[in-house]
Amino acid sequence: MGEKVSFKSNGATASGYLARPAKPGPGVIVIQEWWGLVPHIEKLADRFAAEGFLALAPDLYHGKSTKSPDEAGKLMMSMRIDEAARDIAGATSYLRSQPDVKGAKVGTVGFCMGGALSLYAACSNSDVGAAVVFYGGHPNVKPDLKSLTAPVLGLYAGKDGFVSPTVVGELDKQLTALGKRHEFHTYPNAEHAFFNDTRPEVYDAAASADAWKRTLAFFRQELKA
Repeated sequence: MGEKVSFKSNGATASGYLARPAKPGPGVIVIQEWWGLVPHIEKLADRFAAEGFLALAPDLYHGKSTKSPDEAGKLMMSMRIDEAARDIAGATSYLRSQPDVKGAKVGTVGFCMGGALSLYAACSNSDVGAAVVFYGGHPNVKPDLKSLTAPVLGLYAGKDGFVSPTVVGELDKQLTALGKRHEFHTYPNAEHAFFNDTRPEVYDAAASADAWKRTLAFFRQELKA
């Protein structure tokens, strides 16, 4: 369903995976986990397209990906946050320029590292009209929450040792204190990365199905699909 595309970013060219719906629809940026732009993320873009969204997954590692947790950690920590943000901004501009995209703003959705970047993009880019955060976390991603204008849907795991309930609770308090519109859902028995169906050791089918329904409803409401 999808295709590899190139777009301007950081004064050069970046690439990504673009999946088009059968007819014009809202745009969504799909942001990778620490593994890179792997088939799982491309398939998620395809799933969004099947639901009527024009979905673009930018390649934030510029051609690199891995199945090794150790290597993934190294790739994540060596990634420059400012460059990744510009890649996401470039992808957003590219998506908004497509003739079959509907709406003035796009949504962002990311997983783990990508979840943190989804919130970061929503805080730094006024073209983001809705952000979904799946168990988002990255030690070097510090979003400017005061600048957030888009609503946020956060989806978390109760047994997450990385993005713990304490971390989620603190973010909830900060957003509430700032008067930022957000909705958080935690699946008590789920583990980190519960949405990744290529990882049977953590995948939670029930939590994933509910989170997917919430994500689609949220984007359709906020992006006026």
